[in-house]
Amino acid sequence: MGWKSFWLELLPFAAMVMVECFDVGLTTLSKAAMARGMSHFVLVFYSNAVATLILLPSSFILERRKRPPLNFSLLCKFFLLSLIGITVMQNCVAIGINYSSPTLGSAMSNLIPAFTFLLAVIFRMEKLDLGTSRSQIKIMGTLVSISGALIVTFYKGPPVGSFEVQSSPISASNTLATQSNWVLGGLFLATASLSISIWNTSQAALLKGYPSELTIVAFYCMFGTIQCTVVTLIAERNNLNALKLRTNIELIAVIYSAVFGGVVTYSSQTWCIHKKGPVFVAMFKPVSIVIAALFSAVFLGDTLYAGSVIGAAVVVAGFYMVMWAQSKEQEKEFGRVDMLPSSAKTPLLQAQRVS
Repeated sequence: MGWKSFWLELLPFAAMVMVECFDVGLTTLSKAAMARGMSHFVLVFYSNAVATLILLPSSFILERRKRPPLNFSLLCKFFLLSLIGITVMQNCVAIGINYSSPTLGSAMSNLIPAFTFLLAVIFRMEKLDLGTSRSQIKIMGTLVSISGALIVTFYKGPPVGSFEVQSSPISASNTLATQSNWVLGGLFLATASLSISIWNTSQAALLKGYPSELTIVAFYCMFGTIQCTVVTLIAERNNLNALKLRTNIELIAVIYSAVFGGVVTYSSQTWCIHKKGPVFVAMFKPVSIVIAALFSAVFLGDTLYAGSVIGAAVVVAGFYMVMWAQSKEQEKEFGRVDMLPSSAKTPLLQAQRVS
C-alpha cells in the first residue's frame, strides 16, 4: 500500500515533466514550420480542430456516466476559458516564437509562476502576510523572476555557443532575429504567460464546481477552434491559399500540436490542476528553458545568447525563492494539524479526501 501511494504521488510530477518536454518540442516544430512559410494562425486553427475531433467523442464516451449536467452558464465559462487559453495564448505564443526563438519562449514562460502567484493572492487562493519572512521572500522572488524575464527580453548579449547543423536550411536565414523583433517577440510571449496564468487560476476555480477534466478540455478545444476559425479567416482573408498544408513539416507540426500539444498536454495539465492546484502546474516551467536551449541549438541551429542564460538563471532563482517559501508554509500548516487531537483531525482529512 505504501508503494502504491508513493507512485500515485509521483504521477503528477512525471506528468508535468512530460508536458514540458512536449511543450518544447511543440515550440521547436512550430518555429520550423513557420520558417517554411506556414501562417501561425493556420497552425493554431488546424491543431485545435484535430484535437477537438479526438477529444469531443472521447469525452462523451469515457465520461458519459460520471459527467455532471451541462448548462448555459458552464458553456459560457468554457467559451471564456478558450478565449484566454487558446485564442489569445496560443496565437501570442506562435507570433512570439516566430519573431524570436523557442529558447526565448521557454525563458519567458518562467513568468507563469510569478503571474500565477499574484493572481492566487488576488483571488485569495494563496495566503500573504507581509509581516512574515516567508511572505516577504515570496514577494521578492516574484520580483526577481519578473526582472529575469525582462533581462531575457531586452538584453541579448554576446553569443555563448551554438551547434553547427549542416543540413538545416532554416538556420542560414532565420536563426538570428533582429533586436526589434526579439523585443516584440518577448512582449507577445509575456502576454501568453499572463494568459496561461489566468487560465490556470480560472480552471482551478471551475474544477471545484465541475470536476470532469476530459469534458472541460473537449469543450475548451471546440470553442477554441470556433474562435480561431474566425481569427484565421480575418487574418488570412487576402491569402486563402495559406490554409493549404504544402510541406511535410507543416503536416507534422499540426499533428504533433494536436496530439501532444493539445490532447495530452491539456488533459494532463487539467488533471494536475484538479489534483494539486494551479501553482503546482506553474512550478515546472523552469525545466523547459534547459530543454528548449538544447532543442533550438540542435534542431534549428539557434545561437545561445548571454542574455538568455543570465535572464533564465535569475528567473529560476526567483521562482525557487517563491517555492521554498510555499513549502515552509505548508510544513507549518501540517505541523498545526499534527498538534490537533485525533477527533479534530478527522473531519479535515475527510474534507481533503472528498475534495
